[in-house]
Amino acid sequence: MFSFFGRPAHGTQARHGRRRGVVTAVVAAVATAGVAAAGAASAGAFESEQAPIAKDQALQSALDGLVKDGSLPGVLMSVRSADGRVTDYTAGVGDTHKKSAVPADGYVRIASNTKMYTAVIILQLVGEGKIALTDTVEKHLPGVVRGTGAGAGIDGRKMTVQQLLQHTTGLGNDTSLNVPGGILAVKDRYFEPRELLDSALAQPPASGKGKARVWSYSNSGYVVLGLVAQRVTGRPFAELVNERIIKRIGLTETYYPGPGDRDIRAPHPQGYLPAKDAQGKPTGRELIDITRFDPSVAGAAGQMIATPSDVNKFMIALQDGRLINPRELAKMRETVEAPGLPEGWRYGLGTIEFKLSCGITAYGHGGDADGFQSRAAITADGRAVTLVGTNDEAGQQEVLGVFDKALCATT
Repeated sequence: MFSFFGRPAHGTQARHGRRRGVVTAVVAAVATAGVAAAGAASAGAFESEQAPIAKDQALQSALDGLVKDGSLPGVLMSVRSADGRVTDYTAGVGDTHKKSAVPADGYVRIASNTKMYTAVIILQLVGEGKIALTDTVEKHLPGVVRGTGAGAGIDGRKMTVQQLLQHTTGLGNDTSLNVPGGILAVKDRYFEPRELLDSALAQPPASGKGKARVWSYSNSGYVVLGLVAQRVTGRPFAELVNERIIKRIGLTETYYPGPGDRDIRAPHPQGYLPAKDAQGKPTGRELIDITRFDPSVAGAAGQMIATPSDVNKFMIALQDGRLINPRELAKMRETVEAPGLPEGWRYGLGTIEFKLSCGITAYGHGGDADGFQSRAAITADGRAVTLVGTNDEAGQQEVLGVFDKALCATT
């Protein structure tokens, strides 16, 4: 929901994973078309250096295309190949006023990618025997989830933890942003999770008849999961993210913003949304800087901030068993049809399964917060990509196309 003038800045940085030691290569732009040349690296550091560089050029050109018309001010992407080599890309500008470059692997709001982290915490508790996927919400939050008025069909006694994770409860979304001015009207306001939930409970069930098995994406369902995790552990949700994920696997560029934390840690690009009229229609090419706002409006459904490379590290740790057991990972990847997502995409427990154009299956998520759109996924052999654009309402199909290209290019 979320014009710059002048020539886009872009660049590519490549670095090798720690499995083979600390080896860094820098790929710099050497022509206006974005042709890249390999930077210095110790001899023999990469067994087949030429092929990856050719792919770097193609991906850089694809990213340059995303920012060509200026509606998407900047993009940043981190690609992790199966052998552990990490390459960071940027295109466009990080600040439309200063015309500064997009910081490589800068901090961004990862929005609904947060759902993967929330799902991991719930599945950890499942593995520890503290929660069962078949538990009703009522068991852990007695009397909390009860619809009112038009939402009378919503009842925590009739929905399970698994259904919350899979978006099949019928619970709608909160309406906190459905006000004149949208996020701009409430950007400095703090929202309690209970307030977000109450807003959703006053809406009709998403299925129209309260049928729990109908898939319907619900941010509010993940707000409930955050409350479940807090009730079961007796600890704040932000602490659970920090202790059970960030510290456990050594994420140094990921955090869950606390109350009143409206800024993004440096370095970061600015996030933008198009200026709109009273009817909510874009007025033209004007963009509004929405980098700074209170993310509590998203809660456990989308509050987190991270760098693209740290999101990739999270997905790798999730897949290799450092976060949840193989049994829980298999359960996480049991999927259902997800009408409303792109054709062929299916939803598991906090993860999306989709087939790439090259025939490979990937698992991940995406997130659209005001100012940022992000896409993150990993393939079975550990190829991971996180791509972020700094306007969540511009070029979404084109971003998905480059995302697909990047995941396929790492083969």
